[in-house]
Amino acid sequence: RDTVYIYIEIISHLYILYSQISFCRVFLSVDFMIFTFGIMHIFAVSRVLGPKMIILRRMIKDVFFFLFLLAIWIVSYGVAKQSILVINETRLHWIFRNVLYEPYLALFGQIPTAVDGLNFDSTKCSENGTVPSLPKCVFNDGSGNALFPEWLTIILTCLYILFANILLLNLLIAMLSYTFGDVESHADQVWKFYCFGLIREYNERPSAPPPFILFSHLYLLFKNLFCRNDMNHLEEALCSPSENVCVSVYLSVCFLTVTHAPYGIL
Repeated sequence: RDTVYIYIEIISHLYILYSQISFCRVFLSVDFMIFTFGIMHIFAVSRVLGPKMIILRRMIKDVFFFLFLLAIWIVSYGVAKQSILVINETRLHWIFRNVLYEPYLALFGQIPTAVDGLNFDSTKCSENGTVPSLPKCVFNDGSGNALFPEWLTIILTCLYILFANILLLNLLIAMLSYTFGDVESHADQVWKFYCFGLIREYNERPSAPPPFILFSHLYLLFKNLFCRNDMNHLEEALCSPSENVCVSVYLSVCFLTVTHAPYGIL
């Protein structure tokens, strides 16, 4: 997250140097959004908000995998609808809107009106697709009468709304409910584990603030380059005679620290 934030800020400043203020504003807006979401990371320390942040993180993973199922329905319905309604559309942005954007909005109740010939209005579309701000008209005879099979597009729309809005969205709600119950039943232990990871992360980070953090990164770079051999010898000495024993002891100590730490520490 921090790396993405820094890279976007660097790109925005490069656009400033080349007098591209509009692009710079866009990158800085996205950069501010990423930075604002990063503030939620500090809530993991709280005993009340920490488990909720963990639940939210796992729910985002569930939504990510759910999108693969949803994408199949959206693409199948969108491609079929576009192929039936519009002929020879070559503008990519309107193809994207008709194939992906409109079926996605249908999940939230915005039903596409072009599937019914009764809603055809020649003033709100372009017959040949020559007007960039207007979509291409559906297949018609030139006098306002639709020539595409309306019964088929209406049936496809009804089936899409039935399966996508009712089945898939309820499946998502069930997945999120299961995740909430699973984390909530072990909220204290899971919170201690993530809190331990947060404390370790901030303990390993450089303490100097920007722009002086650059010197800390240079110090860590030289330390890793010139002190690597010494660290390897030290690890061999600590892990002898068996590396597996060393790893198992380290994991055991970490587990006891996370699960049995006093409330005042974690």
